[in-house]
Amino acid sequence: MYNTSIKILVVDDMMTMRKLVKKGLQSMGFSQFEEAENGQIAWEKLTQNPEIGLIISDLNMPHCTGLNFLKMVRTHDQFKNLPFLLLTAEGEFSQVKSALAAGVDNCVLKPFTSQSLKEKLSLTYQKKTA
Repeated sequence: MYNTSIKILVVDDMMTMRKLVKKGLQSMGFSQFEEAENGQIAWEKLTQNPEIGLIISDLNMPHCTGLNFLKMVRTHDQFKNLPFLLLTAEGEFSQVKSALAAGVDNCVLKPFTSQSLKEKLSLTYQKKTA
């Protein structure tokens, strides 16, 4: 099971979506968050906050996509094993395949519910601790 005391980095170019993700996570007991509106800002926040224990990122964002951010995370020794969930719309399947190849832990299909987010998060932590 996951540790609700970890800090989560929520990355999405839409503030409304970041709020929805945080609300879903708060319903699971999480309370510590960092936010970023694209992968470039997320990378800066991650490197300045090494206590971040989970990343939930949108796939399509300006300046630096979720896929590019994922690749940066996975190639850095300090963060390469950090749990990473990708938020994606149904029509982005080819990009999801690229994300899986790059090492994403799980994908959450938009629109999502708190329950589907919880299920994907649980599966992610089961894989990380297996």
